[in-house]
Amino acid sequence: MPPLSPAPVISRRDLTPLFDPVSIAVVGASNDPAKYGNWLASRALAGSRPAYLVNKTRASVLGRRAYPTLADVGEPVDLVLIAVPAAGFYDALDEAINAQVKAVVAVTAGLGEAGERERLRQEAVVRRLREAGISLLGPNCLGVLDHTTGLDATVNDFPSGSISIISQSGNVAIDVAGHFSGLGLGVARFASLGNCADLDVSDLIDSCVDHGGTEAIGVYCEGFQDGRKFAHAAARAAEAGKPVVLLSVGRGAASARGAASHTGSMVTSGVVLDAVCEATGTELVSSPNEMANLLQALVRTNPLTGRRVAVLADGGGHASLAGDSLEDAGLQVEEFSPEMQTQVAAELPPTAAVSNPIDIAGGGEQDITCFSRVARRLMESPEIDAVLMTGYFGGYSHYDIAVAPAEIQQGHDIGALAAETGASFVVQTMFADSEPAAALRESGVAVYRNVEDATWALERLARRVPRAVGRVPSLPPAAAPLTETGYWPARRTLLDIGIPFVPAAEVADIRELRSAAEQLSFPLVLKALGDEHKSDRGGVVVGIKDRYELEQTWADFQHRLEPPTCSVEQMADLSDGVELILGIRQDAAFGPIVLAGIGGVYTELLKDTRCALGPISTETAKNVLLSLRGAALLTGYRGRPAVDVDSAARLLSDLSVFAAEHPEIGELECNPVAVTPRGVVALDARLILSR
Repeated sequence: MPPLSPAPVISRRDLTPLFDPVSIAVVGASNDPAKYGNWLASRALAGSRPAYLVNKTRASVLGRRAYPTLADVGEPVDLVLIAVPAAGFYDALDEAINAQVKAVVAVTAGLGEAGERERLRQEAVVRRLREAGISLLGPNCLGVLDHTTGLDATVNDFPSGSISIISQSGNVAIDVAGHFSGLGLGVARFASLGNCADLDVSDLIDSCVDHGGTEAIGVYCEGFQDGRKFAHAAARAAEAGKPVVLLSVGRGAASARGAASHTGSMVTSGVVLDAVCEATGTELVSSPNEMANLLQALVRTNPLTGRRVAVLADGGGHASLAGDSLEDAGLQVEEFSPEMQTQVAAELPPTAAVSNPIDIAGGGEQDITCFSRVARRLMESPEIDAVLMTGYFGGYSHYDIAVAPAEIQQGHDIGALAAETGASFVVQTMFADSEPAAALRESGVAVYRNVEDATWALERLARRVPRAVGRVPSLPPAAAPLTETGYWPARRTLLDIGIPFVPAAEVADIRELRSAAEQLSFPLVLKALGDEHKSDRGGVVVGIKDRYELEQTWADFQHRLEPPTCSVEQMADLSDGVELILGIRQDAAFGPIVLAGIGGVYTELLKDTRCALGPISTETAKNVLLSLRGAALLTGYRGRPAVDVDSAARLLSDLSVFAAEHPEIGELECNPVAVTPRGVVALDARLILSR
C-alpha cells in the first residue's frame, strides 16, 4: 500500500465581523417584549458599539429611531441580526447583501428545516452570500455572544468566563450554562449554530482556537456536514491546548438496523464519534452535566501523569466512599510508603489514618491549616499522580464563624500550591457553595458537590495521559471505482492488493467441485455463496475430511440452500491461532472508519471491537489491535504462543488505505482473519458498494 497522504491545507474564515463587529443592526426590531426582535434590539442598544434598528412600519423602536431598510441607515454595518418572519427573510438578506454587510446572524426559523423546497432555496442564497464575502450564522439560531469584545447579540444571559460554547440547540447551551453557574464557570463566546446553512461547527471551533479569551470549547452538535473538517478543527484545538468537549446524539443502535454486514451493524454513529474523538483528542460526553463537569476539570486541573490517587478526607465515611469510587473508576488508591506515612502523620493528630485514604480525624477542627500542609506533602510526593480532597471542607466556619477567614485562606493556599507544584488536585465537598469552596475555584481548583462526579472527572483526565493528538489521517486520491460485489469478486480484489487468502476455488457444479478438490489438500471448507450470513443458515461446513464427505455436503447445500455457486477452500490450521474481524465502513460524514475485534461467529456475542478514523498506519493498526479487551490472546495467554500481530496490523492498514481510495465502498470486511505465530490469512471477505 502507498504511504498515507499529507494533511490537506484547510482555509479558515475570518469571523471578526461576527464576534467583534464595528457596528450592528437589528432587522425586525420590535417594541413587543414577547418577540426576538425586542430582545435582540434591547441588548444591542445596551452595548458600546453603534447599533441601528430596522423596522419597515415603525419610525421608532424602544425609544430609538428605526429605519425602514438597511439602505436607509446610511452608515456601514458589519453585523446584521435578522429576526423577521420566514416570509420576509430572503428580502432581508437581499438588503444585507446590497448594504455590503460582513456577517449575518439569522434568528428566523421555518427555512431550511421546513422541507426540501426551502432547503434548496436556503442553499441558493448561501451561495450568493459567499460570493459577496458575507458569513451567515443560522438560520434558526439564538444568536452570538463574545464577552471579551462586549458583544451580546443573543437572547439569553450567559455568565462571563473562559469557555466557549458552540451549540446546535439553544436550549442545550442554556442548560450547560446553568451547570456552569453552579461550578463558578463562565462563557467567553457563545455561537448558536441553528441550521448551519453556511458557518458550521468547524468554522466556529477554528475561530475559538485563535481567540485569546477561550481556554476550552464545549460543543453540542446533532450532525456533521463535513466530518473531516470537524476532525481537523478539533485536533487543531487540542494541539493549541484548548480541548473540545463534544455532546452529540444518535449514539444508540437505531442507526445500525439497516446495516448489511457485521461491520455495519456494529459501527453505529456513537462508535464513529468514539473513533473521531480518539484521533483528535476530543472528549465525548453524554449530558450537559457531564460536559460542565469535565470542562471544569480541564480548565482548572493540571494534567495527570498517571492513575495513582491520594485521598485526603476529614471523615472515615468520606474517605472510604472516595476510595471505592476511585477504584470503581479504574484509578489506583495505593498504600503510601512508610516514609510518606511518616511525613503525613507529622502534620496531623495521632488518631489520624495516614496510609491512603487519609482521615485527618478532627485535625480540621484543631488546626484548619492542616489541609494545606498535608496537601503540600501529597502534591510534592513522587508516589502520587493526583489528589482528591473530600468531605467537610468549607463547613468548618459553621461551627465557629471565627474560622471562616482562615478556611477561605486555605482555599487560596491550596490553589496556589497546585499551581506552584503542577499537581493534579480535585476537591469534593458537602459545602460546594461555600466561600472556601469559591476560594478554591478562584485559585484554579475544580470543586464538585458529589464524589462520583469528582472521580469521574479524574478518570477522564487520567484517560487523556497516553493519548496523542493531531492524528487526523488524510484521504488519498480516489482510484478507479469498483463495480463488482460478492464473495469471489471481493476475494480477487483483495488478493490483488496483497491480502493473503487460503487456496480456494469457486465451483458451480459437481464436476467443478471434484476438479477443485484435486488441487487442494484436505481437510476442506465448503461455503454456500449468495447469502451474507451464510454461517447462520448452515451454509459453511468446516473440517471436511475426504471426497465422499465433500460431495455429501455439496448435495446437502443444493437441497437446503440452492446456492448459485459454492467456494471450496483449504482449511487453515487454527490450533495456535486467533480469529479476528477486520473491516471498514464508509461513514457519510467522516469517511472510512476502521474496525477491529475478536472475530469469527462470536463477533456480535463478544462485542470486543475497537474503531479508528481511517486510513490508518501499521503502527496505529497495531495499537488498535492491542487495545482490545482480548489482546492477551494475541500476545500469549496461558502458555499459548504469541501470534503475528505485526502481520495482522499490516493487513488492517492495507484494508483501510484501499477503502479510503475507493469511497464507493460502503462496507469492506474480512471475518474471520486467522492470525497465527507464522502469519495471517483471511478466511472470508465481504464487499458492499454504496454507490
